Amino acid sequence: MEDAAHSQRRRVGAATAHLQRPPPPPAGGCGGLAVNPTAAEYVHAQGYSVVLPEKLQTGKWNVYRSARSPLRLISRYPDTPDIGTLHDNFTYAVETFTDCKYLGTRIRTDGTIGDYKWMTYGEASTSRTAIGSGLIYHGVREGACIGLYFINRPEWVIVDHACSAYSYVSVPLYDTLGPDAVQFIVNHAAVEVIFCVPQTLSILLSFIAQMPCVRLIVVVGGDDANMPSTPVTTGVEIITYSRLLIQGKASPQHFRPPKPEDVATICYTSGTTGTPKGVVLSHENLIANVAGSSLNIKFYPSDVYISYLPLAHIYERVNQIAALHCGVAIGFYQGDNLKLMDDLAALRPTIFTSVPRLYNRIYTAITNAVKESGGLKEKLFHTAYNAKRQAILKGKNPSPVWDKLVFNKIKARLGGRVRLMSSGASPLAADVMEFLRICFGGEVLEGYGMTETSCIISAMDVGDRSIGHVGSPIASCEVKLVDVPEMNYTSDDQPYPRGEICVRGPIIFHGYYKDEVQTKEVIDEDGWLHTGDIGLWLPGGRLKIIDRKKNIFKLAQGEYIAPEKIENVYAKCKFIAQCFIYGDSLNSSLVGIIAVEPEVLKAWAASEGIQCEDLRQLCADPRARAAVLADMDSVGKEAQLRGFEFAKAVRLVAEPFTVENGLLTPTFKVKRPQAKTYFAKEISDMYAELREAEAPRSKL
Repeated sequence: MEDAAHSQRRRVGAATAHLQRPPPPPAGGCGGLAVNPTAAEYVHAQGYSVVLPEKLQTGKWNVYRSARSPLRLISRYPDTPDIGTLHDNFTYAVETFTDCKYLGTRIRTDGTIGDYKWMTYGEASTSRTAIGSGLIYHGVREGACIGLYFINRPEWVIVDHACSAYSYVSVPLYDTLGPDAVQFIVNHAAVEVIFCVPQTLSILLSFIAQMPCVRLIVVVGGDDANMPSTPVTTGVEIITYSRLLIQGKASPQHFRPPKPEDVATICYTSGTTGTPKGVVLSHENLIANVAGSSLNIKFYPSDVYISYLPLAHIYERVNQIAALHCGVAIGFYQGDNLKLMDDLAALRPTIFTSVPRLYNRIYTAITNAVKESGGLKEKLFHTAYNAKRQAILKGKNPSPVWDKLVFNKIKARLGGRVRLMSSGASPLAADVMEFLRICFGGEVLEGYGMTETSCIISAMDVGDRSIGHVGSPIASCEVKLVDVPEMNYTSDDQPYPRGEICVRGPIIFHGYYKDEVQTKEVIDEDGWLHTGDIGLWLPGGRLKIIDRKKNIFKLAQGEYIAPEKIENVYAKCKFIAQCFIYGDSLNSSLVGIIAVEPEVLKAWAASEGIQCEDLRQLCADPRARAAVLADMDSVGKEAQLRGFEFAKAVRLVAEPFTVENGLLTPTFKVKRPQAKTYFAKEISDMYAELREAEAPRSKL
């Protein structure tokens, strides 16, 4: 009775907290933030951040912390400090929100699509216990690695909860890494059990003999009557998820709760050299991250969240951990990005998290639709847009008439109820950010983070109307900028300090799995993680990302690119003498500058009956560009480049890259910053062409 009463009080408290939402920050202010007066001589207020000396008494004043917690880095939720693990977090949510909606899906058992059907927090808890007990029934040892090889659906989350409750380590596997990478990860992490779906089962079985560590495969959505058998020599058993549930319910086991410092998950990143790296994250890492970011961003039990970003990536994973803590209902998409808009209409979420690539498509689709409407409709849109923009810039509430006349129709495309939109994985263009804020009306926040920091490093504050930055550090980490003299970035730069972003605190990962060398390359002896990103501090202590330290970059969809690897592949192309592959985090495709092999290109032109006065004219011929790009595609496919590693446009140049023209180092490596500047017009033209070609396809 006492437990029931305690649970009831907790639910009432959660509902009360929901009704007592914090008031909006004062216009033009810093969200009502104030520096703790006890900070005394060791804190300089910067608005959203405070600055401290790296070492008390003698250190340089260069360490930035959240103004919400200047003297102490947060590692637990302030209101629930007993939550130290993912298991504790789920237990708290189940006790607090037992009968509330938790996991929803539109997919029926027969594969058809209908309305969302929901599993409550209590029902998810029952399934979690059954899956964990089923693994013990099959003799899976404590601490074993469990692979998850399927896209977002309720079972993914339940298996992850089972891993937390019974001290297993979850290892997400995802298709974009390719089958070879899956095989590498399974063997590298010694994965003993793999949860998959029928589609990924066939892939696994094609190389099951090369994964001797695997002993059990569990097929989600599989049919008991159609389970394939594996050769006896492999020693692998294949069962369905439903069978494992039954076995676990028939043999319930006590939880084996983890300690905060225990490993919760190993997240393999796509890496920078082709070999995935396993990022080891503990329970305390993940709890610290969601606890620290909870001071910036609030979720409520009335919120509805749509899950479609890959759960194998840390961004979606941490969003769900945070949502769980607050009793949010999480509805899953049906698994097809082309049908996402239909899912949004059915679910009508209040929280929409995405990446710049999709936000860019939304922006393009709406602007194209406005242009096509023409006449009075187009004029009305621009009038409404400008009126709302001016009101926001002046810190005033826009007239509701503009929403009624124009913007409610746009809001309806995401279901009509979205109050919070967040963006991560790569930078969101400032004009797109402003466009989203005006058209959708709610909070649009951008954050910055990486897998090695358990996700979020910094995030914009609710009520901050400025754009072009990624906010201030969350309360569970501190950030400093380190000089990069070879790139002319220093902390003494005017008007803003610049340098490599370094992060420290309880969110920092435990290292790369079985790779001490690469771990020491990124974490220094004082515990600072060197991100490889270049940033600057804007007024108010807000961070802006401006460059990458290494020759590695992210595309708009968040995939890492190692350009030298791709250039080495394309070097085998018969037309190519030299190659410069370019991409950045504002674009989703790569482009290439090709210094051609003159004789090969001339011979091709002759065979095609193309007559040109000189090589420069031939390089400018669209037919020549198409031929070179086709050959590059052929070579790329043979080398098994991944889809996002293919150049989507090229420009041909007659002049080779040389030391003399400043494009090569003395060791004949391409000088990437100089090449970017040298070919700036060509690069800009290629991306303009790609956007123009994509525009007709960008429809919501």
